Amino acid sequence: MRVLVLGSGGREHALVRSLALDPNVTALHCAPGNPGTAALADNHVLDPTDPVAVVELAQRLDTRLVVIGPELPLVHGVADAVRQAGLLCFGPDREAAKIEGSKAFAKEVMAEAGVPTAASRVCEDSGDVREALDAFGAPYVVKDDGLAAGKGVVVTDDRALAERHAESCDRVVVEEYLDGPEISVFALTDGVTVVPLLPAQDFKRARDGDEGPNTGGMGAYTPLPWAPPDLAAEVVEKIIQPTVDELRRRETPYVGVLYAGLVLTADGPRVIEFNARFGDPETQVVLDRLATPLAGLLEACAVGTLGSVPPIEWHPGAAVTVVIAAENYPDKPTTGDPIVGLEEAAEVEGAYVLQAGTKLERGLPVTGGGRVLSVVGTGPDVATARTRAYAAVDRIRIRGAHHRTDIAARA
Repeated sequence: MRVLVLGSGGREHALVRSLALDPNVTALHCAPGNPGTAALADNHVLDPTDPVAVVELAQRLDTRLVVIGPELPLVHGVADAVRQAGLLCFGPDREAAKIEGSKAFAKEVMAEAGVPTAASRVCEDSGDVREALDAFGAPYVVKDDGLAAGKGVVVTDDRALAERHAESCDRVVVEEYLDGPEISVFALTDGVTVVPLLPAQDFKRARDGDEGPNTGGMGAYTPLPWAPPDLAAEVVEKIIQPTVDELRRRETPYVGVLYAGLVLTADGPRVIEFNARFGDPETQVVLDRLATPLAGLLEACAVGTLGSVPPIEWHPGAAVTVVIAAENYPDKPTTGDPIVGLEEAAEVEGAYVLQAGTKLERGLPVTGGGRVLSVVGTGPDVATARTRAYAAVDRIRIRGAHHRTDIAARA
């Protein structure tokens, strides 16, 4: 199978790594990719949000399957264009991708499908916002209705901060605060059948102890030893399958991976948000544990045969990833700083490095974005995987970089 992966982050490096391990993948390409994906696939300079350019490249490469990593190409209709050209695509069409592109749309779908989620109000102006904040009380939860790279949400007891965040957005969703641990569940779907992957937990805040601003994610781990063993099955039954069914009823079938961000409340799981693609950095640990070849699963979603695929198999043990972020992330990250120690980190037993915000200058790796690296540790249990991840992190040196020291500590 000839595969083209769109995107350039740590998630895409994880996807490329898993696809490179699949013996059925005969040619592997990534656009635009990063220096890490270049070691496993052929990188191509390309704007992944340009449907015409993506189709032209996929056809020139004689691609069997296009795998869309980030959300922006999805909401720009790249999947629509790929399918219209007669190519297989893993990722939802533009209309179905609104499940992430508009939080108001997601709430509407959940209401119709009977999916448990936080009570909310869509607010168009400051008066609406004040009324909603009064109704729900503190802690205040204010979400930018559109895409915000995982950083459009403010959860705070500071009323003035909540109102300022709302003012900075065109339209917001204000909702009640849900109390409980947050988890992520990914599910593959061909628009009818839904197959869950391993639940994971990520860490959104920039600093230890869940302090500081929201980020795109500073680390993750799987499995969750404290979670109910039937958690994934419950999430599929009560949340993901009804959502997929409702989208199909609307004649916008959802094909790809549906990411449910959840809070485990005393009354069961409740949806915080849906994403229309693999989450980053959870993908890095979930795919590490995947034993079933990835390409066949993604192809089955694209052709509508997921229901006939044998049960997914998983490697035993655990995986933990720690994100190393550039100076000033998540504000305006500094770029161009040398990255030293990648080879030394890779020498740690059970550990490896996935690149994200990196680029080459004079043949040497430097920082090129906010979240620079995802350092993955594996082992027979979470504690061992965590120890190995941090041992590898300690061998990497980037001026001004920062990372959390408490990823998976409580697990």
